Amino acid sequence: MAERRMFSKTVIDSDAFLDLPHDSQLLYFHLSMRADDDGFVNNPRTVMRGLGCGEAEFRLLAERRFIIEFESGVIAIRHWRVHNLVRNDRYRPTVCAREKRLLYITEQGTYTLSRDEAYALLPSFESGGKPILL
Repeated sequence: MAERRMFSKTVIDSDAFLDLPHDSQLLYFHLSMRADDDGFVNNPRTVMRGLGCGEAEFRLLAERRFIIEFESGVIAIRHWRVHNLVRNDRYRPTVCAREKRLLYITEQGTYTLSRDEAYALLPSFESGGKPILL
């Protein structure tokens, strides 16, 4: 996992993000810093406990669609691909392969679980312009 992460001002300067309570913003930054090269965190509860954050801050991030939660307890940072581009020679695939297969990428570069949102995807050589299933 990388030691450096980036954040897009498009996301963190948005009214949607700035309207979040400071504790939720803090949790988002810490989860993003601990995400793997595909934007997955397999121990979000550990991060929460370390920060002293409660369930309310976590729920707010999920409700406002800054994170995507899976039944396994894994989360994905929705705007990961907007924030970070990892060079191929440094990229390490996620261990959360099952969760990654459930995601699509929207035209804006965000992760989504919805096939409907994904129909506006960037064309893919393999898919002929159809939704890209990761």
